[in-house]
Amino acid sequence: MPKSKKNQNHQDKNYLSYKNATNENDEHEYENDGNDEAADKEKESGQEFQNIVHSGSVVTKSDDIVIHSLTIIGQIEGHYAMAPQNKTTKYEHIIPLLVAIEENPEIHGLLILINTVGGDVEAGLAIAEMIASMKKPTCSLVLGGGHSIGVPLAVCTNVSYIVPSATMTVHPVRMNGLVIGVEQSYNYFSRMQERINKFIIKHSKLSDKKLNELMFNTGELSTDVGTIIDGETAVNLGLIDKIGGLKDALVSLKIIIKNNKKSVENSAAKPKRKTAKAAKVNDAGM
Repeated sequence: MPKSKKNQNHQDKNYLSYKNATNENDEHEYENDGNDEAADKEKESGQEFQNIVHSGSVVTKSDDIVIHSLTIIGQIEGHYAMAPQNKTTKYEHIIPLLVAIEENPEIHGLLILINTVGGDVEAGLAIAEMIASMKKPTCSLVLGGGHSIGVPLAVCTNVSYIVPSATMTVHPVRMNGLVIGVEQSYNYFSRMQERINKFIIKHSKLSDKKLNELMFNTGELSTDVGTIIDGETAVNLGLIDKIGGLKDALVSLKIIIKNNKKSVENSAAKPKRKTAKAAKVNDAGM
């Protein structure tokens, strides 16, 4: 066999070996990509589960809209730790979480799911004030109950919903135990109640007069003053915006988010007007 033909056969064999090795590597890399993708999905799923366990929250995406859903359940835990057997919402967890949601550009809205018996007044009011001051669209849904300091939490969002079977207890601030300095304590609680009332009136359609009537009603609760109202009554009084469930709350929140996006896009599309000072400078330069 001529030398040139022998060399050609040798080159062909090397090329085939290289090609087979390349194909095997490509298949191996493709398998690794599939495994990596499955591992990433499993990791994301595990992270979501941990978020639910630790903070009672989850992030969902639908129609290119990302919504952070946050639960406020049990008792609002404030300056004092509750007993281990109690279900609680810890304000030291919720407040930094709200900051993170507000600052995250990938999250478009916040859904608050409420089923609380109340709790620490200052902690609950602090959470309500934080939510009310957010620029992100917000929506609340009362499920089961929104009692006591749960009322400000229910009305602090852009739009509020309540299911028909849910109830809300409206009553004045109270405390248990020994009171030293009755007059001073009364004045302190009176001012605190005034702050709570102002917040509720500002963020709902309930009048000051009607709120006080509900709060100081003596004919409904056997061991306390106040009023228990159901979902339909809460809407009729103007305390809550609408009757509805999860579907209704999500639809409303998405509408607000889409409207906000359109407003931002329209503002960005408008040409910026020159200020009077800038116009004078331009004229002088000409």
